Amino acid sequence: MASAYEVLGQLNPAATTNETLYTVPSSTSSVISTITVCNQASTAGTYRLIVQKSADVSGTILAKQYVAYDVPIAANDTTALTLGVTLATGDVIKVYASAATMSFQAFGSKITA
Repeated sequence: MASAYEVLGQLNPAATTNETLYTVPSSTSSVISTITVCNQASTAGTYRLIVQKSADVSGTILAKQYVAYDVPIAANDTTALTLGVTLATGDVIKVYASAATMSFQAFGSKITA
C-alpha cells in the first residue's frame, strides 16, 4: 500500500450552499488529518462540515452526517480542526459557509493498493 500526503481539497464556496470539498477517488481510501476554515471577512460567520458515505452522496444531507453545524467563526480568523477522519472510495466531504468570504482546506493522505 502506498500513501501520499497532500492537500486533498481547497474551496471557496458560494454563500449558503453545500459544496464538495473532497471526494475520495476510486481504488483509494483517505485519512483527513486537518481541515481549516478561514473567514476573510470583517464580520463573524458560521460554517458547516458534512461527511457522506458513498452510498448516501446522491441523497439529501441527513442530520447524522454533520460533523459541525453552524459553528461560529470570528471575523478575520482561521480555525483548524484536527479530526483523523477515515474515508473509503466515493466518500465525500462537503462544506457550507454563511458568506462567500470563507475558504476551506483539507489536508491528509491518500492510500492506494
